[in-house]
Amino acid sequence: MDFSTAPAPEIAEKVRMLNNRYRHHGATSVLELALKDHDVGDLAMVSSFGAESVALLHLVSVIDNTVPVLFIDTQMLFAETLEYQQEVAQRLNLKDVRVIHAAETDVAREDPDGTLHQFDTDACCDLRKTRPLQRALRDFDGWITGRKRFQSSTRAALEFFEADGPDRIKVNPLAHWHPEDVRNYMEENRLPKHPMVAKGYPSIGCAPCTSPVAPGEDPRAGRWRGQNKVECGIHVVDGKIVRGPQA
Repeated sequence: MDFSTAPAPEIAEKVRMLNNRYRHHGATSVLELALKDHDVGDLAMVSSFGAESVALLHLVSVIDNTVPVLFIDTQMLFAETLEYQQEVAQRLNLKDVRVIHAAETDVAREDPDGTLHQFDTDACCDLRKTRPLQRALRDFDGWITGRKRFQSSTRAALEFFEADGPDRIKVNPLAHWHPEDVRNYMEENRLPKHPMVAKGYPSIGCAPCTSPVAPGEDPRAGRWRGQNKVECGIHVVDGKIVRGPQA
């Protein structure tokens, strides 16, 4: 499947219709109704179990803790992320967490010594994130993400529903949340924080490509620092895989 192609006309129209249908809803009702909406289809949640992930994971667990949750283990994550993933999954009683990896044959061929990230981060993300996720999503009509407008320029116009390549839908229930909404939700529900947050990591990815963020910096400044890259490549916007900043 060519994930750089534009969405099929019927998917684009369905996304437009869904955004109109749910335009005046809040995060909880968007998620709850989308999981039952025939026009949306079968959904899985994709979670990094990162700094803010627990808010949406909790919301999903309250509405339906049997929703499949896909966790991409790139095998380059912080040890703290792996421990946090297990802690959160158990605490929220998530019934169907699926840990996915890159195919061993692909890693052996393309990154046998684990240094690909040092000279081609896009290729590394494609190997360890994009392709494993696309394989895992083959059985679903769409997926739930925790993306929010405030997180980066590539997400500034984010809607509740968007096309994901030619034939899938993404659901972004928290699209309109602000940073204080996330903080308040986590505090009110006494949700555990990722241990790396206290160490200056407000956005957490793979260990080799994530650095601490100084006070006043953009929260995602520590992701691929010094490169013209703000996304890992698992998201498709306007028919193109997003990695760098958008105007």
